[in-house]
Amino acid sequence: MSDTKVKKTASYLPEHGPIAENGREILLSLKNVDITFGKGDNAVRAVKNASFDIYKGETFSLVGESGSGKTTIGRAVIRVNPCAAGEIQYKGVRISGKTKRGLDREVIRNIQMVFQDPAASLNERATVDYIISEGLYNFKLYENEEDRVRKVEKIVEEVGLLPEHLTRYPHEFSGGQRQRIGLARAMVMEPELVIADEPISALDVSIRAQVLNLLKKFQKERDITYLFIAHDLSIVRFISDRIGVIYKGDIVEIADAEELFDYPLHPYTRSLISAIPIPDPILEKNKVLFTYDPSVHDYSEEKPELVDIGHGHFIFGSKKEIEEYRAIREKNVPLKSITILQPGEQAPTVSEEEDDMWSAEQFMLQTPIHDTGSKWYTFLSFLLPPLGLIGGLIFRKFKHIRNWKACKKGAIAGVVTFGSIIGLFGLALLSAIL
Repeated sequence: MSDTKVKKTASYLPEHGPIAENGREILLSLKNVDITFGKGDNAVRAVKNASFDIYKGETFSLVGESGSGKTTIGRAVIRVNPCAAGEIQYKGVRISGKTKRGLDREVIRNIQMVFQDPAASLNERATVDYIISEGLYNFKLYENEEDRVRKVEKIVEEVGLLPEHLTRYPHEFSGGQRQRIGLARAMVMEPELVIADEPISALDVSIRAQVLNLLKKFQKERDITYLFIAHDLSIVRFISDRIGVIYKGDIVEIADAEELFDYPLHPYTRSLISAIPIPDPILEKNKVLFTYDPSVHDYSEEKPELVDIGHGHFIFGSKKEIEEYRAIREKNVPLKSITILQPGEQAPTVSEEEDDMWSAEQFMLQTPIHDTGSKWYTFLSFLLPPLGLIGGLIFRKFKHIRNWKACKKGAIAGVVTFGSIIGLFGLALLSAIL
């Protein structure tokens, strides 16, 4: 039996993970992972065929808009979300699906998570001392009570809190302090991998830098590996070694941080970069956003794949697109994602079709909250078509689009039904007379 097969079926974690072609140790590896919610016709494929490696000691960031599948992947790594297909390996050992109890405990100990909402992730009925010590209790990671207290006080001081805070409850702290408690709870376990799920998105701007500096401090001192989940590329650029971009469950691009910002080949990546706010209000006002349109891809005949085009750059696309991306990259000319209009310069005009779509969307967004399109409007309009049409026109005037459609649908059905009945009655009467 090969070493690989031994590792895949092991009941324990080896000291080191497999070595990649670039000579780096692979700590975490996702291989063709699918994550699905629901069953049958209601099934939603949240993550599709996701594959990437995270090397020991690096910060790998996963970015994308809300609902793209970032947190779903993070929760799959800690085995909260099961994989519908594919597998997740830690140090070359499969940790997704059923695992032996010994391996399960090792994985829990070695992989910790810092959650997005510092308020919801802490037990409000427990003191800070117990919250941080819970992992120590469960895994018996202390020699005696004195050793436990020492470890807790040390980690609390390292995250910027005071020992007297240990007797307090989470609701007595600010958001930034609560996130420090969550960070202390993870770090006291001395993990090798930490999944940071948007750990600063709920914090004030002034506090964000402090939390990020704490994360980098722990990484430097303890050789911790991070899977950093975020949607703000301006922050991700400066803390990441490599970045993966995810769109609607598909990993569309992976590259080193500077490589990704210099050569954002996938149009979705370019749209994310163009959305980064510029501190100068004048420049921000004159910035032209790069809008991603998924319809530019034609995958009807050929399925897209995530392909390495060199320079450690992976890109998602069809064979034709991959060749185009490769040709652009080989020119070694950095791509410009942000366009700033000069004084007096006009922004590019949109086509009439795009303008109509935008106007319709804006019109729909302005509709009132009571625009429910109730079935009662359809039923009443069916019984009284003339009143239904009048009511529908009134609804439309006041932008109750759903109500207007309901009245229109009922009125048309009523006219057709009653018209057919009257027509049949007239034919029967005419045939009786003749």
